[in-house]
Amino acid sequence: MSSRLIAVAVDCRDAEALAEFWRAALDYPHTERWQDSHGLTYVELKAADRPALLFQPVSEGKSGKNRLHLDIAPDRVEQRDEVARLVTLGAKVAEDPEDDHWIVLKDPEDNEFCVLPRRP
Repeated sequence: MSSRLIAVAVDCRDAEALAEFWRAALDYPHTERWQDSHGLTYVELKAADRPALLFQPVSEGKSGKNRLHLDIAPDRVEQRDEVARLVTLGAKVAEDPEDDHWIVLKDPEDNEFCVLPRRP
């Protein structure tokens, strides 16, 4: 017996704003909000064909490099076009190494993620 991935949880200062960035970046069709037993509001992005993204509010800001990050690839456009689109949504280019096939970006709360070339 094994487990399955149901969500990727992201600690953040502004759950609404960060969820909106990722909703637009990854085209998640459904957004739900719910409160925990302490009254904190979580924002969850859902799609039938992929794990949920859960944005949970925390009081502290990010410090240091992420221990876990997302790798994404565009469906219909080339890598650099997708990077440009993500930058217009609020991402920042962190690294664009000449010898690697990925480009490292940071989301609006400085969480690193990689954009890889388009996949068939």
